Amino acid sequence: MKLISYRDEHDEQDHLAIVHEGMAYDMHALDWRLPGNMQLFLYAWDDVIDLAREYNRLIQEGKVTHLKPKVLDQLHLLAPVPQPTSCRDAYAFRQHVSAARRNRGLEMIAEFDQFPVFYFTNHNAVYGPGPIRCMPDHFEQLDFELEVAIAVCRRGRNIRAEEADAYIGGLMIMNDFSARRLQMEEMKLNLGPAKGKDFATAFGPMLVTTDELSEFLVPCKPGHVGNAYNLHMTCRVNGVQVSSGNLSDMDWTFAEILERCAYGTDIFPGDIIGSGTVGTGCFLELNGTAKRMNPNHVEQWLQEGDVVELEVTALGTLVNTIVREDSDFSILARKKVGVAT
Repeated sequence: MKLISYRDEHDEQDHLAIVHEGMAYDMHALDWRLPGNMQLFLYAWDDVIDLAREYNRLIQEGKVTHLKPKVLDQLHLLAPVPQPTSCRDAYAFRQHVSAARRNRGLEMIAEFDQFPVFYFTNHNAVYGPGPIRCMPDHFEQLDFELEVAIAVCRRGRNIRAEEADAYIGGLMIMNDFSARRLQMEEMKLNLGPAKGKDFATAFGPMLVTTDELSEFLVPCKPGHVGNAYNLHMTCRVNGVQVSSGNLSDMDWTFAEILERCAYGTDIFPGDIIGSGTVGTGCFLELNGTAKRMNPNHVEQWLQEGDVVELEVTALGTLVNTIVREDSDFSILARKKVGVAT
């Protein structure tokens, strides 16, 4: 199934719908037994997924006549999971990690091949398609990150990677927007990214359930466990392609990342976990590689008014526009340069 969350102009609530051929079929209107929003749907997954799949089949066969669908392009789309219970982002693509370290004059870190890592980002700064509000400091080396994320559909704890794919409800496109100037400064204190990352993460346009992606399954990397998907990934900025990769290039699978996340703690329906950046999937890597080849390379970063399009096979196209928030407040300008003693 292809699932979207949208806001109804009449009640300002988020609603859940099945998408087919440009039309959206409201889930709760299809059948009162089906939840009306994504949060409830993920929590009730085992109780409702078979009924939802049956309605999806009927929609595809043209047998749903009791409900008039809505035109997808006329809806106000939200992130497919508008209110995630948490949001983690992993570091699964060796190509990206290796290139980023090489561009900083560092050797590849051995620990990358020993265990998958992740960090928590702000699950209350979630966007769907549409404008991304940025403060003045965010424009100091503003970057996109081309990723795919999973939505967890079952509660679990201490889950083995061999079983973890059963806890994944579906996949969606993720853009982990990054203010690199803020990120680079704060990471000198060895606590990982925070203000450089917590202002905006975009998801969408839809969540595609894993059964819908079976034709794209491929073997994972040798020595690893879990599903891998042959999904082509691209990023365009103002219509110009700047990045290209494939989800099958993940070295750590989502199943292995989920095992790490669930070790000694509970995961919940509605948790979101990103893949990390695909190789060439951000300006930080692209600029660094270009400058190694040509010190005179002019760096590219996102600017006000830029249109960013992330496209992934079978998952659709996530389109966001960069806008400047109406404020001149700057935390960089308030940075203390020293303390008298």
